[in-house]
Amino acid sequence: MPTNNKKHRLLIANRGEVALRILRACHQLDIETVAAYTLVDKDAHYLDFADRKFCVGERDYLDISAMISAAKITGCNLVHPGYGFLSESGEFARAVAEAGIEFVGPTAEHIELMGDKAIARKTVSALGIKVVEGSETEIDASGVTKLVEAIGLPVCIKASFGGGGKGMRVVTNMHQLGEAISEAQQEAQASFGNSAFYVEKYIAGARHIEVQILGDGQGNVVHLGTRECSIQRRYQKLIEEAPAAGIETSKLEALLKQSLAAMAELKYRSAGTLEYLYCDGEFYFIEMNTRLQVEHPVTEAITGQDIVTAQLLIAINRQLPFQQFEVNFSGSAIECRINAETDDFMPSPGLVCNHIFPGGPGIRVDSHLVAGYLVPHQYDSLIAKVIATGGTRELARKRMCQALDETLIEGISINTGLLKRILHDAAFVNNEVTTEFVEALLPSDKAEKLKSGDVS
Repeated sequence: MPTNNKKHRLLIANRGEVALRILRACHQLDIETVAAYTLVDKDAHYLDFADRKFCVGERDYLDISAMISAAKITGCNLVHPGYGFLSESGEFARAVAEAGIEFVGPTAEHIELMGDKAIARKTVSALGIKVVEGSETEIDASGVTKLVEAIGLPVCIKASFGGGGKGMRVVTNMHQLGEAISEAQQEAQASFGNSAFYVEKYIAGARHIEVQILGDGQGNVVHLGTRECSIQRRYQKLIEEAPAAGIETSKLEALLKQSLAAMAELKYRSAGTLEYLYCDGEFYFIEMNTRLQVEHPVTEAITGQDIVTAQLLIAINRQLPFQQFEVNFSGSAIECRINAETDDFMPSPGLVCNHIFPGGPGIRVDSHLVAGYLVPHQYDSLIAKVIATGGTRELARKRMCQALDETLIEGISINTGLLKRILHDAAFVNNEVTTEFVEALLPSDKAEKLKSGDVS
C-alpha cells in the first residue's frame, strides 16, 4: 500500500490489546513503531513486537508532555492514540500537531466539537439529524428542574465530556434529581476533569445503533455500515454485532445517508462513529466518538476492510484508501468483550497462569494476553475480544457460543458465564434486545446495584 514514499515511524500512545492491534497494522505498512509504556506495563509481551519502546512514567498514559517527548526523542512523525486515554483529547491532538507530528485521527477542532456532547447535539441538529429531546447547551443545576418539568421524566443526566458510561445517571422521579446531578458531576470531575453536564430525555426500550464512517478531511466520506451495541451494563458495551439486524432497509439507508452528509459537511477526517438510539421506528443521535472503537473488528469482519490501516493511510496520504462502491458487505459478526471480572462485574486482576483461546472457521481473537501476564488493577478490565463471523447472524451466534466454551483463562475470573447466558437467552436469539436487556437478565438485587453504580 502506498505511504507517499517516505519512511514513517509511529508512536503508539496506548497499551494492551489496542497497542498490539496498531502494531500489526503498522508492520503491514512497513511503518516503524515505538511503543509507549508505563512501569506497570514494563513486562508486557506485546512490547517486544515494537521496533522500540519508551517509558512514559510510572502508570500514567494521560501525560501529554511525556507522550510528546517520547515521540520527539524517538523521531516519530506519526502518533496513534488508540482508544481511551488521550484518544479523544483535543489538547493532545493539538500538541501533536504543534510538535510537527501527524496525529492519526481527527483534527483537534473536530475532537473538541464532538467531545463536548452538548455542543455535538446542537451541531448535528443543525445538520439535519434528529437528537433526543433535552438541553441544547451545558446546563447548571438551577436550570435543570425547569427543563425536566418541560420535557418530562424519566431523564438522563450526562457528562458533557468523556464516555464509557461515567458521569451518567437516570432520574425517574424529581426527588432523585439533586442527588443524581451531584453524583454525575463528581464522577465526571474525577474521570474527565470537567463536571459540566447536560440533560436528555431518557428513552426506555431503545436499541443502541452505530454508524462507522471514514473521512479524508476534504469532504469525502465513506461508511462501513451499522453496528448493534444494545448489550450494555452501566452504558458500557459487552456484546456488539454488525450489521444491525431487524430494521427496515429503507430506514438504515436513510440513517447512513444522513450520517455521511453531516460528516462530509464538517469535512471530518479519519475514523469516527455516530451513535444513535432507535425506538418506535425513529433514530435519535446521542453522541459521536472521534476515534477507533473497541468494537471495530465486527465491522472489519463483514466488510473485509482494515479500519486501523485506513486510519494510517488517511493520515499519511490525506485521501481515502477506498471508495464507497469498493465496500462489500457479507454475513454477520458478533464480538464479546472478555473482561477480568466476575459475572457480578467485580474486578479480578491477577496473574494469568494459563490460557486457551478458541479457533476454527469464522473465529478471531484480539488479545495481548500470555501465560504469566499480570493483569493490573490500574487499568480497564478488558483483556480480550472474541469475534465470531458467519453467513447469518444465527451461525455467528452459534460459533460464538462454542468459542466461549473453548475459552479458558486460569488465575483470574472472567465474565464468560454472563456472556454465554446472554447468547443463549431467547430475547437475544430472536434479536429482541434493548439497552435494558442486561439489567432485566440479572436478579433484582444485582440489577439495582448495576443501576446505582455500586459495581466496578
